[in-house]
Amino acid sequence: MEHEKILGVEGGGTKTAWVLTERDGNELRLLDQGRLPPANLRLTSAEELRLIFSELPKEANRVGIFLAGCATAEDRQSLARLSAEIWPSAKIVTGSDRDSGVAAALGSADGIVVNAGSGSSVTGRRAGKIENAGGWGHILGDAGGAYFLVIQALRLILREYDLRRGEVQFASKILHALSLNNLDELVRWAQTARKIDIAMLAPVVCEAAANGDEHVVKILEDGAGCLCEYTEAVATRLHMLAPKIVLIGGLFQRDSIYAHTFRRRLKKNLPDARVTNAERAPELGAAWLAAEMSDAPTVRDKIDMGKIDNLAAALTEQRNPRSENLEKMSAKQLVELFVNEEKFVEDAVRNAIVDLARAVEIVTDSLRKGGKLFYVGAGSSGRLGVLDASEIPPTFGASPELVQGVIAGGVTALYRSVEGAEDEESSGALTMDERGVKANDVVIGITASGRTPFVLAALRRGKAIGAKTILLTCNPPAAETAASTGDKKLDVDLAINLAVGPELLTGSTRLKAGTATKIALNIITTSAMVLLGKVRGNLMIDLHASNTKLRDRATRLVAEISGSDYETARQKLESADWNLRAVLEKSVG
Repeated sequence: MEHEKILGVEGGGTKTAWVLTERDGNELRLLDQGRLPPANLRLTSAEELRLIFSELPKEANRVGIFLAGCATAEDRQSLARLSAEIWPSAKIVTGSDRDSGVAAALGSADGIVVNAGSGSSVTGRRAGKIENAGGWGHILGDAGGAYFLVIQALRLILREYDLRRGEVQFASKILHALSLNNLDELVRWAQTARKIDIAMLAPVVCEAAANGDEHVVKILEDGAGCLCEYTEAVATRLHMLAPKIVLIGGLFQRDSIYAHTFRRRLKKNLPDARVTNAERAPELGAAWLAAEMSDAPTVRDKIDMGKIDNLAAALTEQRNPRSENLEKMSAKQLVELFVNEEKFVEDAVRNAIVDLARAVEIVTDSLRKGGKLFYVGAGSSGRLGVLDASEIPPTFGASPELVQGVIAGGVTALYRSVEGAEDEESSGALTMDERGVKANDVVIGITASGRTPFVLAALRRGKAIGAKTILLTCNPPAAETAASTGDKKLDVDLAINLAVGPELLTGSTRLKAGTATKIALNIITTSAMVLLGKVRGNLMIDLHASNTKLRDRATRLVAEISGSDYETARQKLESADWNLRAVLEKSVG
């Protein structure tokens, strides 16, 4: 059937990628595409899968769902039943991400597909016969995948420390990437980290190898060697002397050193093999399988120029005439320019006083009624939201659940850019469901440009749930559009415009926009906590005295308010298990 819509979905340990295509003869025309949270049939609950699938396009005549962990006929039937709940009228085909990878890499041709992503697997096909190796999951398998490499690297760090009290060259980089301070913290992190969290450190490992760290080079050699052994075994079983070998998966696509290592190792035992990288993404393979075509279709990309033009028009993306000659300035001139530019931050925040006061009222009213505050952002904006949220518990003795930071890409995005995370509208909406946003909550979307799809989708979902929604932007047109009741694209309860103007470094919104945003967030949460009675005068009476500095501050506060000496104040706090509010209420009657 021509012009029928075909949805292809591939889920693995890193992400769930999807494409919506339209069949036009022997061609699949790309209509839309996106990414969602990871989906492994063995590691993801049925309810979580329903939530993920619910964010996929519903208008599809055919659906191909191929997930990691979908290995048996029973798995495929279970996945098909779950998919039928979402697409009751569609023709559905299900299977493993192995199947969609082979379809994308080989089409209908023969060859061997070597997959190195979070996990790993090798799949060969000749004259309809299939041979597999690897792909047993991260507990017993995944040799040669990102998880495997990182685990070996983490073990190396600890082994070198135990044997020689030494530190391999990249140990500090691992700690830096995770924002950890020492090896004890690293061990605690690893004990609870998910497979994807560990696998996401693979770029750090590959970078260390590229820089010549001999210990890490050996880890890559061993990983590539495992994949080569699997590849040779599959080739032998299929009697292929000069097979076409296609490399797929993020580890091969992203880190050329690993692909080069594999090619070099393979050439020793399979010198006539023809090795190439996959040209099509696995989700296209899923769509192709759903289309049930005999020949792999070509795909025409669709680029939404409207979105690109809108972003280019944002004030935060314009060039700043005061900084057009940055490279010609001295250090002193650069510093003076940055300092002078801060006046625009002050003006922006001052001009937003009325709207910020309204935001404080909205948040205070919600928290007083038992609601929660959710910050949602991507990149620098998301990190600022997480930062402000993380300071509320120790400063005001509040529950960590009261103010929550949501960043596109999850915890990994706190210390490293997660490619494409901010563009995932469906992930933004789904996050609101997973965080349990309710009608009495507040969702503040932070986006300097006012255009970030992840943030806007979260605001729309929050609004649909019944929560109060606030847009915080540094792009005046976005704020005006959001504030317009006639615009159905983004309906929020309040739009706050922090018009700081173009950045000194064009588009780098971690500068003035970031500074203004942090001030605004500080104002909103601190003012709300004041109105909720969590301060006395300008003193924090609900602070959580969790370290020496804070205990000293609490002691001095009690001594000042009660008129007692330092030691007496400390004794009072110790006897009250450092409950500052209880001591103050007792001291002043």
